Amino acid sequence: MLKKLMLMGISALILSSFTSKERIQEKAKSDNLYLLIGTYTSGTSKGIYVYRFNTVTGEANYVSEISGLSNPSYLNLSSDEKFVYSVGENEADGGLAYALSFDKKNGKLTYLNAQQTHGGSPCYINIDPKGQYVITANYTGGNVSVFKIKKDGTILPASQVIAFDKKDSKEPQPVSHLHCVAFTPDGKYLLADDLGKDKVHKFNLHYAEKDDNSGQFLQAGEPAAFDVVKGSGPRHITFHPNKKFAYLINELSGQVIVFQYKNGLLKDIQYIASDTTQGAVKKGSADIHLTPDGKYLYASNRLKADGIAIFKVNQLNGKLTKIGYQPTGIHPRNFIITPNGKLLLVACKNSNVIQVFRINYKNGLLEDTGKKIELDKPVCLKFASMK
Repeated sequence: MLKKLMLMGISALILSSFTSKERIQEKAKSDNLYLLIGTYTSGTSKGIYVYRFNTVTGEANYVSEISGLSNPSYLNLSSDEKFVYSVGENEADGGLAYALSFDKKNGKLTYLNAQQTHGGSPCYINIDPKGQYVITANYTGGNVSVFKIKKDGTILPASQVIAFDKKDSKEPQPVSHLHCVAFTPDGKYLLADDLGKDKVHKFNLHYAEKDDNSGQFLQAGEPAAFDVVKGSGPRHITFHPNKKFAYLINELSGQVIVFQYKNGLLKDIQYIASDTTQGAVKKGSADIHLTPDGKYLYASNRLKADGIAIFKVNQLNGKLTKIGYQPTGIHPRNFIITPNGKLLLVACKNSNVIQVFRINYKNGLLEDTGKKIELDKPVCLKFASMK
């Protein structure tokens, strides 16, 4: 009897050991995500790259790449992550929107098709909340392009190209430079940041139950735009997880504007410096993101003091307090925070490297892990699950 009990105990220990090992292995797998990297292809980069990235250790391993795309700088994924849409950031008639399929079993991208944006230098691309349309912000074109998504993930030719410059006016007009198109957290509106005219344009979303290309998805909102202080240069906008506040990084003024958001309306409540470089002829603020819990906000700055400004967020009124600054490589155009809030990755375009920083949960400050991905002209970073 004793011998039998001893054998049962040993078996239980062995089973427990295997179970613990399996749990550790499963946990390690869950820490891994795909990292998709958009690049400029004027140098040695070939297109969009896919890496396996561990969101705890910061380790990255090359998986695949897709070549033959011209300057696929900014990209985004469909909600089911089966498709990737990217800009082809080329001037004039070379501006493109690409559609790609993404096989998460092997981490490979496959080209589907492309359409002209009819606006030069598309630098941002987004997908509507229902996954029916792709929208690009075209910087030198000064317009926004809308593409219907077919069931197979391909995109139809642009159904709308909305411009903001008054071609018939004899008075000198500021030139529009669209830099971002973002959907409000309630899924009712699209906001388009116009760096050239210091405006955030607003559109209502109109879903038509049609599979053809005749629908007019974007309709002028009320108001049609929100003005910011002249000389600001609105670039990217992001929303707090509580959906009550929005944060706009401004390239030319080097400031973050804090807004209250309610029922499609933005009300500015704070202007605070992100780029505090003294004597800079031109500011160069670029990207902006919050931690998943909304406690800290980060903003990248280029041209002189390259780095990331760090802010603490007041959870009651949304206002910011600057608490630090983390130097980075040259020209930190875009960055991303891991979904677990542990790491922040910075694409330093002119240093040809993606740096990995650890976020101190207690104070929001950043610590360089020393981990990096060396890649020519990295521009945009996006995560996708491996499931």
